[in-house]
This record gives sequence, C-alpha cells and structure tokens, in this order.
Amino acid sequence: MKNLRSVMDLDFVCERVDHVVTLFSGGLDSTYLLKLLRDRGVSVTAVAIDLGDEVDIAALHHVAKTFNAKLRIVDLKRTFARDALLPAIRAQARYLNTFPVSSSLSRPFIARAAVDIAESVGAGAIVHTATQSQNSLRRLNGAIEQLGFNGYYGSPYEYSAISRADKSRVLKSVGLMSFEQRIVSGDSNLWCREFESGVLENPEDFSVPEHLYHWTRRDRERQLESSDHRLSITFDGGVPVAVNDGSMDPVALISHLNQVVGAYGIGRFSGLEHLRGGEKVLEVREAPAAQTLMDAYRHLESAVHGYELLREKTSLEQLWVREAVEGRWFGTLRAAIDQFMLRSAQNVSGKVRYNLSAGALTVESIEAVCPLYLTERDSWEQQTAATQSARSLRDAEPETEELPEATRLAMGA
Repeated sequence: MKNLRSVMDLDFVCERVDHVVTLFSGGLDSTYLLKLLRDRGVSVTAVAIDLGDEVDIAALHHVAKTFNAKLRIVDLKRTFARDALLPAIRAQARYLNTFPVSSSLSRPFIARAAVDIAESVGAGAIVHTATQSQNSLRRLNGAIEQLGFNGYYGSPYEYSAISRADKSRVLKSVGLMSFEQRIVSGDSNLWCREFESGVLENPEDFSVPEHLYHWTRRDRERQLESSDHRLSITFDGGVPVAVNDGSMDPVALISHLNQVVGAYGIGRFSGLEHLRGGEKVLEVREAPAAQTLMDAYRHLESAVHGYELLREKTSLEQLWVREAVEGRWFGTLRAAIDQFMLRSAQNVSGKVRYNLSAGALTVESIEAVCPLYLTERDSWEQQTAATQSARSLRDAEPETEELPEATRLAMGA
C-alpha cells in the first residue's frame, strides 16, 4: 500500500524517503504543499508542466526558491496536442456530450512527466494536490499506477481538508501575499481554461466574474483578424492543418482559434461533473478552439462516412470519454477505441467554413474531398427516377409458358 492520502501519511513518507517530486502549478494548493514539504526537511523537485497556457515562469521560480525546491519546467505542448488533443477531436470528447473534457486529457501526461523525473532523480515519492472533490485525484493516481511507479504517491489533501483561507493565511505569513485575491481554483492548458470552487461552489446560485475569462471576452480588435467574420478550417486525414487556408501546426492552430473565435464570445460552458461517490460539482470553462474543431470535424466526417459507421462511432465516443474521465488513459480499452477512431479519420479531409457572430458559429459550407452528399439534388432525383422508370410491373411479371399439346391432353385440358 503506497497511496499517500493525508498530512499524517506525508509525515510517514518523509521519514522514509529523502527526495520527493511534487506537481507544481503555482496555485494556492501546490504552493502550500511546497511549504509542507520544506517543513519536513526533504529534498524537493517541483515539476511544472507547460501545456500551452501562459506559464508565469518568474513567479514559479520565486515560489520554488522561497521553499528551497528545485524547479523543473517541462514543455509538453506539442506532445499534448499530438497525443491528447487530436485524439480528442476524433473522439468528440465532450463530457456527456455537454462540454469539452480537459483535465482528463492533461493529467496522464503530467503524471508521465512526474514519473520520468522521479525515476531520473531517484525520488521515493510523487505528491500532488488533488482533493476528494476533484476528479484529478483518480486521474493522477490512476495514471501513476498504470505507469508502474514503485514509490509512494498521492495527495495529502485527499483525507486532510485544509481550507483555502487557512492556506492563504499561512502563505501570507511567509511573504506570499497574492493568494488571498484568488477567488476560485483553476486549471488551464492549450485546450481549455476551467474554474471551480470558491465563488463557484453552489450550482443553485453562481455568477462567473467576467475577469476570469481570457479567451472569450468579446474583442472587436481580435474579431477583425478573421476575414469578413468568416473562418474556414481545413482537415487532412482527420488532422486540422489550416485556418483560412493558412497552414499551421496543431499548437499554433488551436492557440489561434482560441484568440479569434473566442473574441466573439464563443466557447463558454457551465456544467456538473460527477465525483467517484456520485456527488456532482459545478465546473465553468472556456474552450473556443475545442468547440470549433470538434464541430467542424463532426460536419466533415458526416459528409464522408456512411450512417452505420457513424452510428457505431458515436456509441464508442462516450466510451472513450468515460475511460479518460475515470483515469484509465493508459488502459487497453481506450487505446483500442482510439485505433478505431484513427482508422475512421483517414477519409476525413476537406474544409468547413463558418460565419462568426456574437456567441454563435454558423456553418456556411462543407466541402469534403470524398463526399457522400449530393450537390445537385434535383438532377440526382431526375436521373434516378429515369433509371428506375426503365422497368415496369409488366417487366417484373413472370412469363407464362404454353404447355405442349400432348401434356395438355394428358392433363384433360
């Protein structure tokens, strides 16, 4: 049993190992965890993962130095886009078909980086900050288990609930003043920015402060970057490769769409997500690129695939999402479904064009390379009718054959 779950467990682990790797975002929880580790006298490597949101490197170094931790910043943007976001587009990865999944995609890659670094520096434990009201708890622990890490791992906050106010007060006492101003808990990457807890705890009465949104604030200047409020996305073999015919790699393309599409206020979501015990928690997020790319992909794959394949694919999509949400990213089932999605993506090539307006994406054009759709429906109906009318009921009636006279006489006719 090597699953660390409380501050008491952290004491136990720190008496047995001399080096701990901790996941570090620079937020309230991970900063407070650095203090807990410093107070226990172990060597600490704080691992910060750059997944495409704006990482404040100077602030991370300042906090790590405050607690005598060695900081490692790992750039996983391209890996994350290639190995998590492109599969998510193919799988239409929305939680219960409502909002794009995000931390379900990032946690496996964060966990893998932590395991790699822990093994390289000989650390005996990997700790993180997920709580029982955060599904990252089972996603991180599940990924670390699946990756075969032999040391201790887990979050001391699972069984030791320390309030945000208490953490802020302690950090203020060591000179870190900014945490008192943070009113929610957040997580962000290239795909999505999400917020929870704090002023967003109660689903029955919540209002999202506008300043939390970065990508989806309406901005006329950024809107002008699109051509006549029109935007086209080109796919090649299921991969988005261009916006308005300008080629981009996946990281640049997703980042560009967040800015341009988000400027119209497109891509805001609020919804409930279940915890392990069945309870529900509110999450708010913005993900304009995710909304646009999955919508465009759906239109294009609908243009090139037959109904039966699409029907089976839609049933597998939520199974793919379930495996990711439940922390089984490295499991065989998700990998097997992923291969189906990858094969079905081979013919998904073409372009989808939108008109952008306040809060809305309106499809104007679907152009597939190998389409099944009709472009001249009236002509098709006339041609089909002409072909079919070349036969008649008389043609279908079996011909009667006259019997020989001897046979008719024998039958008494």
